[in-house]
Amino acid sequence: MLQELTRRLATRHRVDLYSPSCADNDYCDVSEFVNNSFIYEYTELPKLKSPFGRLNQGVRLLELVRLARLSSRIAAEIDHRIYDVVLVFPCIYTHSPMLLRYLRTPSVYYCPETFRMLHEPSLNRSPGREWLDGVDVLRRAYLRTLERIDKENLKRASLILTDSCYTREAIYKAYGIFAKVNYPGVDGEVFRPRGLGKGDYVLSVGALTPLKAHDFVVESVALIPTSLRPKVMIVGNYEEAGEREYLTRLAEEKGVELTIAVNVTDEELVELYNRARLTAYAPIMEPFGLVALESMACGTPVVGVREGGVRETVIDGETGILTGRDTSEFANAIRSLLEDEGLARRYGRQGRELILERWTWERSVEEIERHLKSSSSS
Repeated sequence: MLQELTRRLATRHRVDLYSPSCADNDYCDVSEFVNNSFIYEYTELPKLKSPFGRLNQGVRLLELVRLARLSSRIAAEIDHRIYDVVLVFPCIYTHSPMLLRYLRTPSVYYCPETFRMLHEPSLNRSPGREWLDGVDVLRRAYLRTLERIDKENLKRASLILTDSCYTREAIYKAYGIFAKVNYPGVDGEVFRPRGLGKGDYVLSVGALTPLKAHDFVVESVALIPTSLRPKVMIVGNYEEAGEREYLTRLAEEKGVELTIAVNVTDEELVELYNRARLTAYAPIMEPFGLVALESMACGTPVVGVREGGVRETVIDGETGILTGRDTSEFANAIRSLLEDEGLARRYGRQGRELILERWTWERSVEEIERHLKSSSSS
């Protein structure tokens, strides 16, 4: 989202980038769109190795002190250069950036989700590790500190924007703050029908983590009779240790043919959407879920779980099918589109029409521009 917004805002405004050097600029490079890039050198403290790994929570507490100093410095330089408004995005360390607490310039914080590890149940697949986490005094101290910092930072923002009504409600429950919804968009020129033939797989897109519930998709597909059962293709941009092995073992046990690909290009992803019979989307309480929009933009229907932000993007019975978190119900929905190709094509066509009507980046940027102007110092 940062890249799309920056590219479009920069055509009408002067935009400067402020970022620590540890940011993944290869993944989201906006340097070509901005007037100036101010990159601040920051190197993480070295971490201890096993068997002393749990002491790293103490190291991370020290990291927060260093981040506070750097954030104060960056805020001072932003204030000194005099901007109308600062658009702030999440931090990989503290979620809501410490920069917010030090800025005097009006700030708009785009918060796409709450700090989920602090506010939702753990989905750790290792009971032993979960027990150790529960008795780890340093870990508890670190998480309490993170929670306090996250709340303090977020409350300093002049305005908070978020990506869905579902997330807006979650932000209020977690922080007692009302955010405003500014839906993301999808690039309909990049994600579009290519006129490619359909393959023999359903597509599940998302990082290889328990929260993305790829296992739910595998278990659901396993309930489809073998004569009709499709392959499952999982595509992600990140994988948690052990998740690939878990999913591969599960698929073998259930008799599901599985392929996993990580870090594919946009071009490859668009082709995968186009060739998929449908996109099976089942992440747990996903705050928004850009995957559904990308799939619909490519003319591919979505079968999703009726929870989180997907309820705001997929229209049940028009652009796809929404079900409860029940493998039998989900399997039946997938099967209905596999057996009725005409219905699948109609949902795909209507999904594409919906994207062009409601979910463009142009509309999203126009909305965020209004929020920025209303919060600016000018």
